Amino acid sequence: MTELAIDAGRTRADLGDAPFSRVCALTELPSDLPDTGRYRGYIDKTWTIGKKVHGGTMVAASAAAATRRLRAAEPSLAAMSPIAGSSDFLGAPDPGEVEYLVRIRKTGRQICLVDADLVQGGRTLVHTAFTFGHLDDTPPTYTRDDHSDMPAEPPAEALGYEDDSPMGRIVHVARAASVAIDPAWARFLEGEQGEPRLRLWIRPRDADARDPEIAAYFAMMAGDMSPPVPVNLGHFGWAPTVQMTTYLRRRPAPGWLRIIATAHEIDDRMFDEDQLVLDSTGAVVAQTRQLALIPQPR
Repeated sequence: MTELAIDAGRTRADLGDAPFSRVCALTELPSDLPDTGRYRGYIDKTWTIGKKVHGGTMVAASAAAATRRLRAAEPSLAAMSPIAGSSDFLGAPDPGEVEYLVRIRKTGRQICLVDADLVQGGRTLVHTAFTFGHLDDTPPTYTRDDHSDMPAEPPAEALGYEDDSPMGRIVHVARAASVAIDPAWARFLEGEQGEPRLRLWIRPRDADARDPEIAAYFAMMAGDMSPPVPVNLGHFGWAPTVQMTTYLRRRPAPGWLRIIATAHEIDDRMFDEDQLVLDSTGAVVAQTRQLALIPQPR
């Protein structure tokens, strides 16, 4: 266990005020592969849903590795950020030490392409093709206002993910961030069924929020924070993600992030899920779309 490790059994206070910074912390390693950067990282048990490492966390950490490699190889492109990532999940890594193998496929003044593999036990378990570019830094000229009724912060009736709550017992990520869910949309919590849609709020720890780059990676991670929306139709259990695309639009303003999760179609075998991440100003900071497998009864 490296110095980056955190025991999931520790209290929330023990995690400090920068737990997500530790996920993005990397140590460069020698590489025998030509034109390939190699980095070691550590994803501790805090960043799990049940026993599985959280997918959005792996994508965000891979983005940190891809950024590190691009800046080292092309310092003139340091202002670029991972604006899109297409991730294939080939296996489910265990919490613990991982490696990232990063290859630059194209550089340019507007767009760069970088591949990152998350490796454990000699196997690539997550492959992400990142597109780098420049983030939006001006107010949007148009925003579809479908979510003006969602408060910027969790209201009194929102359900927090405390350790002894139904969600907190499963979503260990909530030990390293503040998370709450809208019970009006989460009908499954009352044993009822409803529309396949969910709304959440999430906020990073103070030091994670103060670092603009870590805050941006955190927003990418937040795009995979919602429970699978088929839970509102009675489908419970692990819903393995087959493929996920993540967009990073801008660095978030300080404060809570809002997450709105919806589906277009749910079948017997697969479903799609979109997650939209808004910052405290209402601006879109991240988006994801994934294809996942329906949980199967055992």
